[in-house]
Formats: sequence, C-alpha cells, structure tokens
Amino acid sequence: MVRDFEWSDLPIFLAIAREGTLGAAARRLKQTQPTMGRRLRALEQAAGASLFQRTSDGFVLTDEGQSLFQHALRMEEEAHAMQRELAGSVKGLDGLLRLSCSDWFGTTVLSPVLAEFSRLHPNVTVELLTDPRLYSLSRREADLVMRITPFDEPEVIARKLVTIPYGLYAAQSYPTPTLGDGEGCPLILMDTAFGGMPDVSWVTQALPRANVVCRSNNREVQARLCALGAGFAVLPRPLANATPGLRLVDLGTQPPSRETWIGYHRDLKRLPRLRALLDLILERIALAPV
Repeated sequence: MVRDFEWSDLPIFLAIAREGTLGAAARRLKQTQPTMGRRLRALEQAAGASLFQRTSDGFVLTDEGQSLFQHALRMEEEAHAMQRELAGSVKGLDGLLRLSCSDWFGTTVLSPVLAEFSRLHPNVTVELLTDPRLYSLSRREADLVMRITPFDEPEVIARKLVTIPYGLYAAQSYPTPTLGDGEGCPLILMDTAFGGMPDVSWVTQALPRANVVCRSNNREVQARLCALGAGFAVLPRPLANATPGLRLVDLGTQPPSRETWIGYHRDLKRLPRLRALLDLILERIALAPV
C-alpha cells in the first residue's frame, strides 16, 4: 500500500538512479552514505515497493522504480523551471552565480575577470566549479558554463567565446626535436580517458618515436611538470605564457587550436547579475587576444 512520502526524498532517489551507487549519489548531494541508504529505505517503504535491484554492479531501477523515475524527472524539471523563472525575474545585482569551466581556464583566463567583477559588484557571490564533469544548466547545477564542446541543448543560449591557440613547450634546456621522429623525447600527455583529444593526436603523430613519461588530465600539472624538465607538453598558450621556465618549441607546424563556448539557460537571460558578468567576460575575453 502506498503511503505519504517525503518530497525531499525524491532528489535522493534521482541521484541514486543517475549515479548507480549510494556512495556516488552521496558525493553528488554532499550527504553521507548511511543517510542516503536510510532515506531510500523510507521512500521504498512509503511506495510499498522496491525501487532498485541491488546488484554487484550497483543499483538498477525496478519496474516500479522506472515508473517513479519518469514522474520524478518531470517534477524535478518543473521545480527547476520555477526556480529559473523566479531567479530570472529578480532585480538588482546581488545573490549567487555558479560558474563552471576547466581548471586552467579558471586560473589563467577567468580569475582576473572575476576579480574585476567582485570589485564592481561586491554583493554578488561567484562560485567557480572547475572539476571535469559537465554541469547541467537545466537543473541549475551551474548558471553559466564555459567548455570546449558546443552546446546542443535547445533551452541553452550559447556562443563561441574564444579560440585558444596551443603550442608545444619544453624546459629551456631541451633541444628542439625533429618533426616525424622524436627519438629520446619524453612526452607529457593527457590521461588515457582524454587520449582522443586533438593535441594528443597531433603530438603523437609529430613525434612518433617519443616516449610517454607522464599523463595527467590537469593542464596546470602538465605545465608545471614541463617547466621542471619532465618532458615536452602541448599546452594552451595562455597557460604556458603564465608559467615561468617554458619555451615554445617550433617544429615547423603547430597543434590545432580549440574553441571555448559559453552558455546559459534561456530562463536566466534577464537575470541582472548574470547579464553583468556575461557582458564583462565577453568584453575581457571574447574581444581581447589570448
């Protein structure tokens, strides 16, 4: 028999359904794993059915869970739409803005803009998220997102922000290798999860006999390793220019540049604090050489 249940348990249910484990869902919601388990049991008792099948690979929705999942998704979207509409109608330059971008972009390119923005609008709190996950604009996980892949969500207003040139860099002591060879050259690459990125393909083709000595998904770590003499690395030029001890290596050809896109949900287009920050970012980054 279905009993009344706590509406606040639905985000718990959705997080477990999306993440597949209690631990991952707890980290997503910044809750403890025992709390997640307790609230899931309470929800299942209220629903009068098991919502997940517990397997060795994680939590899998049962038929009853799948039915609830569809309803919960619609309820979540309505709640977020209401939040966005209310946020988009707020007047004045105060409140919270949540941004997402890559680690090096946030440190090297965006930080000076945010410092200027904080001086202009001290009543706006900016929260910058730089971990690699893609934050959802529709769920208001972020209000403004900068990323290297174009947006295809119909509810997102987006534009190309800037084209970032890349270059091959090494410590001052390293000689220039020969294009098409690279014998004896130590390489610092993105980790294997990002092995298909254009700069990885370019450098492994340009220096096919080079030896990979280190991998990292953090561009700032790559730049630091490179400056310390660990090897050659393909880096965004703004980051390399801000890292002492690096020199640009000329092989007679350059790695491909990357485009950075910026997007926000259309419901927030009239939000004054978002418009103010967006205008400043476009003025300082999109219209300035990098």
